Amino acid sequence: MERIPEPELMLEEEQARAYASADFSKPHQMFVSLFRQKFGSGLRGMVLDLGCGPADVTVRFARAYPYTEIHGVDGSPAMLKYGQKRLEKEGLLSRIRLILGRIPEVELPEEAYQAVIVNSLLHHLPDPQVMWKTIKKVAAPGACVFVMDLLRPSSREEARALVEKYASDEPEILQKDFYASLLAAFRPEEVRIQLEEAGLGYFDLEIVTDRHFIVYGRL
Repeated sequence: MERIPEPELMLEEEQARAYASADFSKPHQMFVSLFRQKFGSGLRGMVLDLGCGPADVTVRFARAYPYTEIHGVDGSPAMLKYGQKRLEKEGLLSRIRLILGRIPEVELPEEAYQAVIVNSLLHHLPDPQVMWKTIKKVAAPGACVFVMDLLRPSSREEARALVEKYASDEPEILQKDFYASLLAAFRPEEVRIQLEEAGLGYFDLEIVTDRHFIVYGRL
């Protein structure tokens, strides 16, 4: 099945509200746990979260790594509105700053970050090299890089089965978005080509669930 791109940004208020209210605790906590598995528990310093959405992963990462400060970037004002509310609720305004902007042109407060984390941004991008090149630009030498994203199924039928398996209890708008995201996702062999083109071919790629892969390494 060929990739079917979806809109780069989730701009609608209804989308943002549904996404912020949904229970993504299992995959989002898995994101943090896998980062710890690959890089340990001693991370300190500045972290960049690209495509942070309503900041659920951002908050979980901040809790897991209390000696970090995080800049979360997203291009959707609606998503960041819910993210800001989350930070206020969690008491993390002093450690997490949310920034409205799109890569690669977004202006970042730091020149280099000790870690760059990315959850479910790649499949939104028309040009995946925008993300990989941004990571190379903003990550400090030796920085931890950790990306998790969706896998494109082999058929529409398989995509529908995944939606039924994991999102049948979610609102219709989330089911539709999940289905569209699966169709827009990349296959592992495509991601490996992207990494080679970006000069990151030494990064590791692993399939970690029936719908997720991770890419990780150090600059």
